[in-house]
Amino acid sequence: MRLRQEKGRENVAEQQRQQVQEQDINQLLKVRREKLAELQANGADPFVITKYDVTNHSTDVKDDFEAYEGKTVSIAGRMMSKRVMGKASFCNVQDLKGNIQCYVARDSVGEEPYKAFKKMDIGDLVGVKGEVFKTKTGEISVHASEVTLLSKSLQVLPEKFHGLTNTDLRYRQRYVDLIMNPEVKDTFIKRSKIISSIRKYLDGQGFMEVETPMLVANAGGAAARPFETHFNALNEDLKLRISLELYLKRLIVGGMERVYEIGRVFRNEGLDTRHNPEFTLMELYQAYTDYNGMMDLTENLYRHVAQEVLGTTKITYNGIEMDLGKPFERITMVDAVKKYSGVDFAQIHTLEEAQAAAKEHNIAYEKRHKKGDILNLFFEEFVEEHLLQPTFVMDHPIEISPLTKKKPDNPEYVERFEFFMNGWEMANAYSELNDPIDQRERFKAQEALLAQGDEEANTTDEDFLNALEIGMPPTGGIGFGIDRMVMLLTDSAAIRDVLLFPTMRTLE
Repeated sequence: MRLRQEKGRENVAEQQRQQVQEQDINQLLKVRREKLAELQANGADPFVITKYDVTNHSTDVKDDFEAYEGKTVSIAGRMMSKRVMGKASFCNVQDLKGNIQCYVARDSVGEEPYKAFKKMDIGDLVGVKGEVFKTKTGEISVHASEVTLLSKSLQVLPEKFHGLTNTDLRYRQRYVDLIMNPEVKDTFIKRSKIISSIRKYLDGQGFMEVETPMLVANAGGAAARPFETHFNALNEDLKLRISLELYLKRLIVGGMERVYEIGRVFRNEGLDTRHNPEFTLMELYQAYTDYNGMMDLTENLYRHVAQEVLGTTKITYNGIEMDLGKPFERITMVDAVKKYSGVDFAQIHTLEEAQAAAKEHNIAYEKRHKKGDILNLFFEEFVEEHLLQPTFVMDHPIEISPLTKKKPDNPEYVERFEFFMNGWEMANAYSELNDPIDQRERFKAQEALLAQGDEEANTTDEDFLNALEIGMPPTGGIGFGIDRMVMLLTDSAAIRDVLLFPTMRTLE
């Protein structure tokens, strides 16, 4: 009874504290709007300013102080702190690259501008023009001769020392997250550099970047359930693409020998630390090579990006070091399953034998699953978590690879690999199937799975088959998950940490 009473008193106290806090914030918001109204009444509306000539960013000045000492610079950014001390004050201005202290004295800026400065709030956007110097304590600063209010902040930023820590709010209000958490901004700067580095590498290898449709009648190229929409002008139901594959292959048919696309794809699936329904995929296709060529390209690409963006080929994710400088391991799926489960599918010849092995090892399978499907279930259960270092898992069963060439010496398997790091699938590559007759049969098998209730199965794409009948050269193709690559290279725990605006449930 006493515990319930104490808990009740605590709840009441917390509610009262929140009410006081809300009242305080509402008062602060009221004061900010009053300040704006006063500025506008006095002909000093900051929102009529259209430009400000910025000469330097904060770190330009701080990183090369000797070159800038005594020179006049103009910086602009958000005021993150302010200390008013009579006739002279200090403020800290944060811009794209960092922050810098500014010294604002009445005698330097003038009496009226100094009064205006003292009324500015944390979060306001300002331009500061002045001379670069170093304070007595050794801090590189700008001695302001002019301070211009460029935009009035009518909201209150999170409290300085606690920052924005609510994860859900951080994702919903990424703009505040970027302001309050410098490491978040750094992650997205690195993301941009990673994608730029990928483009630079592929362009140097003779690849051409292209764009293909997002709205499609037939969403093929991957095992995933699509989002559906309706095009009013044509009165047609369409889907959002789940893959880039089938259109890029059409371009290979058309004689564009090396093509790639980096773009958003959409899969109607769940949300977790590694999945978002819209994500960034890169697919590339190269004529006259195979999946071995794609392995070589992947190794070289990952090394290039890590070295260029991070300055090293050794990365650490969640405390685990991964060395991209060493040759990546290459192992078949059969050998990987044998290594980690003890079951040798090279000695399993029938579906009944595979089912028996699954029952013995408590692997749940469905009636529609064939031997290759069961091999894949073993792989997912016993192998994936062990693939921490860069590893190519090769030669997948044909049942799970509808767009891939069969191995000439063993048609139960195909020339396909998945690239793994940290136990995650990072890329998926094929020696692409270019036999239109075989491809039609594979599509038929996928249609049968769809009829049995597999919502992720492909449907027949007649125009793609027509392209194959025109003739596609031997081709290697690969798809890279860009978001997971960024997660690894920035040591980010969740995919939402590397998406500026991740998918969130709508607030009611």
